[in-house]
Formats: sequence, structure tokens, C-alpha cells
Amino acid sequence: MTDQPRDRSEVDPVLVVIPTYNERDNIGVALERLHTALPDAHVLVVDDGSPDGTGEFVDKLAAKDQRIHILHRTEKAGLGAAYIAGFRWGLERDYATIVEMDADGSHAPEDLPRLLDALTDADLVIGSRYVPGGKVVNWPRRRELLSVGANIFAKIMLGVEINDVTAGFRAYRRTVLETLALDEVTSHGYCFQIDLAWRTVRADFEVVEVPITFTERETGESKMDLAVVREALLKLTGWGLRHRFGQLKRLYWH
Repeated sequence: MTDQPRDRSEVDPVLVVIPTYNERDNIGVALERLHTALPDAHVLVVDDGSPDGTGEFVDKLAAKDQRIHILHRTEKAGLGAAYIAGFRWGLERDYATIVEMDADGSHAPEDLPRLLDALTDADLVIGSRYVPGGKVVNWPRRRELLSVGANIFAKIMLGVEINDVTAGFRAYRRTVLETLALDEVTSHGYCFQIDLAWRTVRADFEVVEVPITFTERETGESKMDLAVVREALLKLTGWGLRHRFGQLKRLYWH
């Protein structure tokens, strides 16, 4: 949507949204690394009532650091719902850029400056594992095959030219999130990332991918389970069939 390169200052101020559920052992290190890489960035931790005390731990950090904020939620309602709540919180304030990032160390905060630099010529920047220079470290072969397969399936079904449409390390310009109908987003698990990226493409925003190294978490448990995979498969299939039927309808009936 933008013809001319934009100055880096246009992406400031930055809000990094980090959803958490039982990430007490990881969140402190993640925030320290983040503020070493981007000292001026603000962070919103969206905690889904973690029983391990993640929310209370972040409360103490926030009391000492005005760059750290926390949004307490009472139940584990899924990744998508947590991000939507974080986006709304950011849009109610004056942040120009809103970033998605995991708390478990799989996303290196040191890569964030490169994502933000790329945002000067784009509306959504995705930290991608599947472009030249991107890679995955310490992932079980099963998980890697599942991820690669999901991205190939999404490209086939939706026709999107994004190599890592499932990626959860990304930076949005405020305008994108203001434009998308967030009330209509019902994806809860990891298919939320596909949903948002596809909506962004259909709204004619510019999407670019920046290579990153994704490293499997060392502490805690992955939130990926069979229910998350099932939701992604069912929703992606439904979206794809409607998309392809719409293409056929336009081709033959108009």
C-alpha cells in the first residue's frame, strides 16, 4: 500500500505483546534480552492466569520498570484471544508498531531491530524460518515436518505467497490492526497466525519476510497439542475451500 520508503522513526513507539501461560522461568530472561536489544520498547505481557505465578512475577518487574506492563486474564483462552486482547490494549494507546513475540526464548529479541528496519518498507514483517538465511534449531523432526507441511498446505489452499505464514514472530504497523476486523477473528490456537496474515494480504497491505533462527525452548512445555493442530487443519481447510470456490464462481459466473 506504500510506494515510498518510510523513515525508521515512523515505527516508534513500539509495543511488544508477549502471551504467557506458565512461563515464570522464561519471562525474566526474555524481557532482559528484549530491553538490551531495544531499550525504548514497551512490553505488554498478557497472562492467562498462570498457576505458576508468572503474572505475579511480572507484576513485580512492572512495578520497577515503566516499560513493562501486564494484562491479567482469568483463564487460558488460547493464543489468538490473548493477542487480540494485547492488540486492543496497544491500539488504545499511541504505539505505532505492535510486535508479536513468544516468551520461551524461541524468538531471539536480538532479531527485532532487523524486523523493525524492514517495516520501513512494509506493513507487516514476519520473522521467517523458511526463507534463505532462516533456520530451526533443536526442533524434533516431527515438529519440523508438521510446520513445513502446514505452511505448504496454507500456500496451496489460500494462494498466499508467504513462506512462513504460521510464524509467530512478527511486527505490524498500527494501521494494519486498525483496518482488520479483529472482532471477526475466532482462531484460538496457532492458526491465528495464518488467519491474521491472510487477512493482511487480502487487505492489500505489504508483507515481507526476514530470516530468523527459531530455537526450541529449553524450559517449560510447548503449548502445541492435538486440539491446536485439529483446529488449524479444520479452519485452514474451510478457508481454503471457500477461497477456491469464490475464485471459480468469479471465473465462471461473471
